[in-house]
This record gives sequence, C-alpha cells and structure tokens, in this order.
Amino acid sequence: MDKKKTVNDKFNYNNIKKLNKNFMYKDLRRSNCYNCDFSGSNFNFASFRGAQFKSCNFYEVTFDSAEFVATNLKKSKFKKAKFENTIFDSANLEGVDFNGATFKNVIFVSTDITKAINLNLSDDVKIFEEMPKLEVSKSLQKAAKSAMNNSFVKSARVLDTKTGAVSPISMMILLENFEEETLIKGLGIIEENLDKDFCTLSYIIKTLQKYKEEGIL
Repeated sequence: MDKKKTVNDKFNYNNIKKLNKNFMYKDLRRSNCYNCDFSGSNFNFASFRGAQFKSCNFYEVTFDSAEFVATNLKKSKFKKAKFENTIFDSANLEGVDFNGATFKNVIFVSTDITKAINLNLSDDVKIFEEMPKLEVSKSLQKAAKSAMNNSFVKSARVLDTKTGAVSPISMMILLENFEEETLIKGLGIIEENLDKDFCTLSYIIKTLQKYKEEGIL
C-alpha cells in the first residue's frame, strides 16, 4: 500500500473556526474552504496551489514564503496579515480585503490586484501583469529541467510553469539567493539526492543553503 501523504490531508472545511493554529509547511494544494476563520494562525511556508479559500478570515495571520498559485481567495479577509517572500501567481483577489496588511519582498504575477480592497503595497513588491521573460543561460535551463526529473521536485511543481517550461519567477528568486554556478551545481545535487515531499520553492532554497553549510556546494 502506498503510504505517501495524500495532498492537503483532506483540508476541506466549511463554516469552522481554527484560531491561532500552526499550519507551517502545510501542503494545502487543491484544498477547499469556505467561510472559515483562521485568525492568528501561522501559514508560513504553506502552499495554496490550486486551492479554494473563499470568504475566509485570515486576521493577523503570517504568510512567510507562502505560495498562492492559481488560488481562489474571493471575498476573503486578510486584515493586518503579514506577507513576506510570498508569491501570488494567477490568484483570484476579487473582493479580497487587505486592510492593514503588510508586504515585504512579495511578487504578484498574472494577478489582477485592482479587484482587491485596501491593498497598499510597499516599494519592494514586484508586480508582473504576465509571466516575465527572464534571460537565463542554457546551462541553468538544463540544470532546472534535469532537477525536475527528481520525482519529488516534479510533484512539487515549484520549478516549472503550467506549460512545463522552466519558471522565470522561480529562477528569478533562486538567482537572488545564489550565484548561477552554485545554483547549477546545487540543482544537480538535488536531482540525485532530494528524497522528501515538499510543496514550496522555499524548500529548494533551504536545501541549497544546507548544502553550502555542509561544504557540498
């Protein structure tokens, strides 16, 4: 019997309260929640890829290195929430209230931010109306595609776009953290050695940093 973790562990709720909970590293891909209250909770390093979180309350919730990819957040409230190193890619922000929310090093791509309410962004937020074109070397392209041969990387979908191409956003973020030569070598090591389920790009960054500390990189 396959003991591999079921995606999102059936994180599907309606009209419930889960206050001040720790959801760090939670795989919420394709979760479905409606009118739920998550006030005061911790969603750092969580993936909301393909999830539905409509009319939910995220008051004073933290989202460090979280990923909202193709996420439907319609009419949810993020009052006084804290976003850092977070990605919004093709997210639905219709009627979403960000009153008092703070943003640090956040990326919005292919996301209509005009549909959001009370959205006040800091200067270090990057906004792309569509997936940007990023010129990277053939060597880095090859290393990223090779890393996706690893079954865990392939399942996480953090290095590729929905068409299967290497993600410019992911490469942009990785190149902000590592020199290209280091990144190419590190992705090669990941292809051969990564053996754990994960769901956000932050895990790749953390793994490469660990390799550097251990002298592998």
